[in-house]
Amino acid sequence: MSSGWARFAHRFGTYYRSAEFWSPPRLKTREWMFIPFGEGAPIRHKGFHDMQAVRSFITGRSMHSCFYSTAYWERPFEMKMSDKNWLGADLIFDLDGDHLPGVTDRDFPGMLEVIHEQAWSLWNDFLEPEFGFDQKYLQVTFSGHRGFHLHYRDPALFHLDSEARREMVSYIRGEGVDVNGGLARYHDLTSEGWTRRIRDGMNGMITKLQSIAQKTPNYRTDLSLLHEGLKAQSQREGRTSTKGLTSIQNLADIVNHEGRAERLRSGMFGVLDKHQGLFLDLLKTDSSVVLGSAGETDEVVTIDVRRQIRWPTSLHGKSGMRVSEFPLNRLDPDSSNPYSPLHEALALSTQDIIEVEMIVDDSIAQFEDTVYDKQSGERFEIHEAGATFLVLKGWAKIVS
Repeated sequence: MSSGWARFAHRFGTYYRSAEFWSPPRLKTREWMFIPFGEGAPIRHKGFHDMQAVRSFITGRSMHSCFYSTAYWERPFEMKMSDKNWLGADLIFDLDGDHLPGVTDRDFPGMLEVIHEQAWSLWNDFLEPEFGFDQKYLQVTFSGHRGFHLHYRDPALFHLDSEARREMVSYIRGEGVDVNGGLARYHDLTSEGWTRRIRDGMNGMITKLQSIAQKTPNYRTDLSLLHEGLKAQSQREGRTSTKGLTSIQNLADIVNHEGRAERLRSGMFGVLDKHQGLFLDLLKTDSSVVLGSAGETDEVVTIDVRRQIRWPTSLHGKSGMRVSEFPLNRLDPDSSNPYSPLHEALALSTQDIIEVEMIVDDSIAQFEDTVYDKQSGERFEIHEAGATFLVLKGWAKIVS
């Protein structure tokens, strides 16, 4: 936990005394977990009958972070998991921006912009059209820090075991996808699913490979990201070897020929000869195909039927921002009124001013419309919400 948190622990307590709380459905069957400020161990195995009991508990001691179980338990307060009696669990999709290749939370507003697009794509490209999910069972929340949570509570899915949930994530991430089967339907413009995804990602892959062959300014980054994607794909699919950077470079040189590129775009994959398999693997793992369709979900959260998730309306202990619910239509970044965490999830004061000193370099933060691009050693005044964020992230310290 970052230093300098003590004054903010008091402010968290003040927030919880008066905040309007969101109550999880089936409250009495949820197990709660809390992480207190300071050096205290996490507090587990708590059960509550109503939200007033929750309020009494978290105002008695300052809490850094608050969670409730995605699972439903007959006896959530039991200390042993085997004594709780599992009744079912919500289906949760957790998307964190810093899990994406080439994305870092040191550019916080940039990271949120990318993961916002991914979260919308997960719903719009997969969960609704391909799994038939109904938005009436969906709750969308900003995690309070680096991403978004999609809570899905269809009673028909409560009893899905971990393996069934894992299969869903594997499909979304493209693991074991029959790319050759998709290519056989490549010319059928009505084909959906991964056939459409491959077709839509073709131009992006060709452009990326051509930039590598031509050694454009960002070619090393593109080459590295493709290679890292291949390694991750091989690991997930249980392969013992991965094509190296040289193989990708050789493929790029082949694609860097406009005649071959045009034949590829028309579905004539034979022009790649022995490199066809590598090209298809890249199509499965490249950001233009997979990440562009929200392929990188936090698998552990989705498949774990005993997981804890951050409680909406609580404050995130690494940012001071509110875990916030908002309507599905605002998850679309291209809508007329997209949700903006940097404007709407600031729960602490934007009027009280605090002086801070940066202790890291190359970090970008934003609060409302003001961007802070500061370097280590710079001192400046900022409102309490911004100071809380910077200190809790370990980017700044309060000037005494």
